Amino acid sequence: MILCGHCKTKNIDGAEDCENCGQPLDDAHLRPPRTEAERSLLGDRVSALDPKRPVTVAPAMPVGEALRLMVERKIGCVVVAEGAKPIGVFSERDALRKIDVNSAGFAARPVREFMTPNPQTLMADAKIAFAVQRMDLGGFRHLPIVDGQGDLVGVISARDILRYLTEIMSR
Repeated sequence: MILCGHCKTKNIDGAEDCENCGQPLDDAHLRPPRTEAERSLLGDRVSALDPKRPVTVAPAMPVGEALRLMVERKIGCVVVAEGAKPIGVFSERDALRKIDVNSAGFAARPVREFMTPNPQTLMADAKIAFAVQRMDLGGFRHLPIVDGQGDLVGVISARDILRYLTEIMSR
């Protein structure tokens, strides 16, 4: 039997969702959350972070223009997309690590040469804990949010998660 961590209902082994509350049982092997912050991270969805509308650029955009766009908009990344599909993320960290002090020499080169390709993504109904884990394991500060077809619908940042946790802990 698998005990639902949300409503404490017993479910048959192999069940994917609780028959009582409908919550996924894929984290049923985890110890029950002990704090409000833990309960929120395991229960709340990425949509609660209010993902921001992503600023997208084409893969051929000159990296100098992408940097200028990030500075003008005061954002930490742009999502490199082909149509509605994210194919990469170009962030402040990419600029520092891959361009460094050579920005003038690289300004006309396409952003695809400097982006982090094949970005990890999540859907808005994923648990916030999954976003934290994915960002931690990958060393990401930004995570594109996609719909069921893999089309880009938003972006979240580590700052969004920190703001969320601050609100939880101040209750």
